Amino acid sequence: MGGSFRLFGLLAIIPTTLLLTVSFFVLFTMRKLDAPGLKIFGYVLAVLLWIAAAIVFSAGLYMMATGQHPMMQMMQQMMQMRHPMMQQPMMKP
Repeated sequence: MGGSFRLFGLLAIIPTTLLLTVSFFVLFTMRKLDAPGLKIFGYVLAVLLWIAAAIVFSAGLYMMATGQHPMMQMMQQMMQMRHPMMQQPMMKP
């Protein structure tokens, strides 16, 4: 299972690149605007896209380095809380 998450970490480059490309076009379009309110909105949107790209990229680096998905442990804990039979090992008859 760890090998597949390492591959997913490498594939995090794709959404990171898309987010950064969209932020470039937002900034490019924003330079052509005259309205100050829209310029502020463009800057805020670009910063939010950069933050999203950084989160996606850092999650990809984490998956490549450890081979684990960041949310996998939390999902397993939630499954054990909802299904009490999964907490105790099965007894042999």
